[in-house]
Amino acid sequence: MPDINIKDSGYIGPGRPQVGSTFKTFTLEAEAQQVLDELLCETLIPFALRVGKITKAIDAYTIHFYDSRIHTARISLTKGHSFRDLVRQAVLSRVARISGPLKK
Repeated sequence: MPDINIKDSGYIGPGRPQVGSTFKTFTLEAEAQQVLDELLCETLIPFALRVGKITKAIDAYTIHFYDSRIHTARISLTKGHSFRDLVRQAVLSRVARISGPLKK
C-alpha cells in the first residue's frame, strides 16, 4: 500500500476543532487582543497589553494579561452587548483605575 501524502489528499479547508479543544478560547483571545490593539492605536490606553488567557466563570470572563501593571480585567456577561464591546468597556474601566506611572 503506498504512503498517502496529506497535501495530495484533495482536502481543502481549515482544520476542524475536536471535542474538548480550545478552539473557542483561542477565538475569544484573538478577538480580545484585536480590541486591545485597536484601543492602543486610538490612544485610549497608554501602553500595549497582551492577552495571556481568558477564563470563564458562570457570569463573567476574566482576561489575564502579560503585564505587570494590569494583571486581569473582568468582563461581566451582558445580553445585547457584543464580546468586543464588553472587552472594550472592561479594559477602559480597568486602565482608568490605575495609579502611578503607566509606561515602562
